[in-house]
Amino acid sequence: MTAAAPRARRSDATRAAILRAARERFAADGYDRATIRAIAADARIDPSMVMRYYGSKEGLFAAAAEFDLRLPDLADVSPERLGEILVRHFLDRWEGDETLAALLRAASTNPGAAERIRDIFASQLTDAVARFGTDPASTARRAGLVATQTLGLAFTRYIVRLPPVVDMTPDELVAWLAPTLQRYLTGRPRE
Repeated sequence: MTAAAPRARRSDATRAAILRAARERFAADGYDRATIRAIAADARIDPSMVMRYYGSKEGLFAAAAEFDLRLPDLADVSPERLGEILVRHFLDRWEGDETLAALLRAASTNPGAAERIRDIFASQLTDAVARFGTDPASTARRAGLVATQTLGLAFTRYIVRLPPVVDMTPDELVAWLAPTLQRYLTGRPRE
């Protein structure tokens, strides 16, 4: 056995301890109040080790964030209601969990967080869109367009807090955005 193997195992164990401590700390304190020092203390390591492995608080959060969009099974949704169902669903998810908003904040400056957002939306949203029977060749494109609207809404409503968007009720947002999502999901592009 080489000296690299025990070091690699220690490294893996340290990373796992940091991620476990980070998930617990972010869940308990939220992104803003969680600190690298507290996470390191919980993992029983020096804070410099957290920085060595993850580079920044944003990088650590991106690695630790586990987020399930919990998308509804769109195969069971009437095709003319797809846009409405998705807008309502995303509003419920954004309003009920600050994790994705924190990840979105981090994604604007941290490549790891941006990659995490891409992974979440590419895999989960594309799978949901594929289930309701769109043309397989356009599924990823349609899911990407839905992501532009839902992430744009989240950014303006929960991050930037643009007053006209913050002031709108969920029903108003659904009325405005559902037709756009509906077109992305079931429409055809102009040629």
